[in-house]
Amino acid sequence: MSQERTGVVTFGGKPMTLIGSEIKVGDTAPNFEVQTTGLTSSTLKDYEGKVLLISVVPSLDTGVCDAQTRRFNQEATNFSDNIVVLTISADLPFAQKRWCGAADIDRVITLSDHLNMSFGDAWGTHMKELRLESRAVFVVDSNRKVTYVDYVPEVTQHPNYDAAIEAVKHAR
Repeated sequence: MSQERTGVVTFGGKPMTLIGSEIKVGDTAPNFEVQTTGLTSSTLKDYEGKVLLISVVPSLDTGVCDAQTRRFNQEATNFSDNIVVLTISADLPFAQKRWCGAADIDRVITLSDHLNMSFGDAWGTHMKELRLESRAVFVVDSNRKVTYVDYVPEVTQHPNYDAAIEAVKHAR
């Protein structure tokens, strides 16, 4: 049974229960299994040796999630080839693929946690009451160490983009 945490985030002012342990700077990034927009399995191992900016959103079809993904897609044009931006949500892979096409997203890899909430449970972003991801941003270096963590306290608010981008620039 996964750990449950309360008092960490709210959604529209309503307290949510997060499933999974809190990830902290210095932790080894936990593995996960999610689906690509092509319905294949993807795990942390698929990005071995890369620096990861992991943007976690409840649903791409909402204003803040849309803006967050577009912002990181734009920022990614300035990143080296060793940096990969992942956006993870519980949206269906079909919806993610449709949204990316409509939004001209070409630098962010969208991954779906809808099947078993593996990412959310491992990274402590699974909102129990809604079976959605909470808003969070993580940076993981090429050695799988977490170098930046931002669990956004109110899920309807934006993350600290500038701090996340700075963390990516300093990750090796």
